[in-house]
Amino acid sequence: MGLHIGILTLDFQLYGCTTLKDKRRRFALLRNEWGRQSDLAVCETGDLEDLGAATWSIAAVGTSPAQIQQRLDHVEKAIASRIDAPILDTRFEWA
Repeated sequence: MGLHIGILTLDFQLYGCTTLKDKRRRFALLRNEWGRQSDLAVCETGDLEDLGAATWSIAAVGTSPAQIQQRLDHVEKAIASRIDAPILDTRFEWA
């Protein structure tokens, strides 16, 4: 029984952010809610200074690839419905 790691990367378009503080505030829910879950790691992986866009990656660890894929699909849907920024692109990879 080995561990598997899946990484979901989401590219967001941002509107109305005038400062980095505005940008961080918009994604605080993503970091605080999903970043606290024991099977997930969450971080901003794109250009941290870009006020018009954000790229975030969510890594999930589990014993089954199907379990990880299902978990990240669920997380993606929850993020899309709760974060105030449209998702422009999603990518999934195995680490």
